Amino acid sequence: MLTVEDISRAGDFWRAALGYVDRRPPSEDWVILDPPYKQSWDAPGASLALSVTGYPQHYPPRIHLDIYADDQPAEIERLLGLGARAVDWDDYPDDADWVVLEDTEGNRFCVVQTEPDPAPD
Repeated sequence: MLTVEDISRAGDFWRAALGYVDRRPPSEDWVILDPPYKQSWDAPGASLALSVTGYPQHYPPRIHLDIYADDQPAEIERLLGLGARAVDWDDYPDDADWVVLEDTEGNRFCVVQTEPDPAPD
């Protein structure tokens, strides 16, 4: 679950970022997002719950999502276009394969560059 202050704004962002859909219509303070192929709550595929808390985000967060991308710069640009924000992060190691962003509610997440699949023999 991610805590949010604006359920509509956060839902719009994560639906577009992940390609997820509402499990059922959102309430004023809660929504569960599922992969579009997921037909029941216990089917395979991770769900994402968003909940209005009424208090600001705290850092460091206890949990964050990683989004894996074959083309990290393009994925970062796409997510920034959806409303994500860059995070001024000073703790990157020299060989970092991730970039820290935050969603519309201040929840941090990483965009991780995937390794290319090895060529078949």
